[in-house]
Amino acid sequence: MNEKQSHAAKQHIVPRIIIHGGAGNLTKHSLPRAKYDAYQTSLRRILASSSSLLSNPNSTALDVATFAVSLLEDDPLYNSGHGAVFTREGKNELECSIMVSNGYRKRGIGCMMLQHVKNPIKLARELLLRGEKDGGDGSQDHCQYSGAFVEGLAEKWGLDIVDPSYFFTQQRWDEHSRGLEEEAKQTEAGLPIDEMSDWEKANYIPLGTCGAVVLDRFGTICVATSTGGLTNKVGGRVGDTPTIGAGFWAEEWFEEAVAPKVQNRVPSTPLDKLSRGEISNVLADCLPMLFLSPSDASTPRSSIPTLDQSSPIRHAVGMSGTGNGDSFLRIDACRTAAAKSRFSTTSLPDAVTWMAGPKGELQKSAGDRWHSSHEGTGGIIGIELVGSKSTVVWDFNCGGMFRAWVDDDGDHQCHIFREGYHSGPESFAV
Repeated sequence: MNEKQSHAAKQHIVPRIIIHGGAGNLTKHSLPRAKYDAYQTSLRRILASSSSLLSNPNSTALDVATFAVSLLEDDPLYNSGHGAVFTREGKNELECSIMVSNGYRKRGIGCMMLQHVKNPIKLARELLLRGEKDGGDGSQDHCQYSGAFVEGLAEKWGLDIVDPSYFFTQQRWDEHSRGLEEEAKQTEAGLPIDEMSDWEKANYIPLGTCGAVVLDRFGTICVATSTGGLTNKVGGRVGDTPTIGAGFWAEEWFEEAVAPKVQNRVPSTPLDKLSRGEISNVLADCLPMLFLSPSDASTPRSSIPTLDQSSPIRHAVGMSGTGNGDSFLRIDACRTAAAKSRFSTTSLPDAVTWMAGPKGELQKSAGDRWHSSHEGTGGIIGIELVGSKSTVVWDFNCGGMFRAWVDDDGDHQCHIFREGYHSGPESFAV
């Protein structure tokens, strides 16, 4: 344990975790009850396993975030790993990223155009760790990697390598095929292909990513994100998930103690004091030794105020986004939300809502294409640490976002729709 970790541990920082499994056109019509229950079961299982690992005194945010996202990658319900969406050509091109608020010289890693690495998030972790050492097969040089070179490193380092057929699921293939059919119909009808068809409006088509944000007891926040991208994206397209600042961000800073300002007043004359009826003050000025208490005798009344000697306050934030990645890219969504929090002294919950909440900056970025296309759709999860106090945050501007977290009381929460903003449980019409 280094000096910073030791100091953080003495602050009694309570570890926290929040995970997400995508966002988009989620309604009680596009998400039947059976599938809703399946997502609930999956999210709670992954949260429970990850939270249990986080309770280990030696667990780091990096290890737990990697573990949580690897479980999401293994579950075909989500758009990452086994269950990733297809490109227009019918291929899987996976992306991932990882970033820590402190502790590693590169802090963030993004990978793209992966087709053989079973768990992309494990590759991102290896690149971050091996980047600390010289001679790490090129891992110490850069923050973004793609394709055959980095997959060669994954194989050399002993990560699981699979045939591309491993990522196939029938549901994603059916969505891919139907999406191409709908596009052909719109082209034939002379409609813009980027507008949502009636079928897309009635069904949940995966847009987003899987992600985890974890705070460990040392005060480090780690963000891990993984995705297959957009359904029927153009081959070679790179989204926000592997792009630092767009689909993910983590950082820490210290708020310096501020000394109180000293008011520079023009000294009052005896005549001024008499005019205000301050006779005793006039006498004190003329015969000071008669009006000083023993403790005042050696201390001038004009002494400089005592400065605040408290230590700087530690701040850390981490965010993972999900939704239409091109919109996240255009406004550098996660880094912009972090900057809003840091430089305008806005809390992270308010900054995330400002960015990803209803009528937020993400939605505004779509302009008049909002609701007619997928542009601007998305949500963000995150954790904020101020001193030793942490806050789990999230918000979204669409029908729903798959998310689960451990709340302030240590209870496990799992929601898909906007539970918590409106009273009443998440319910379905039978």
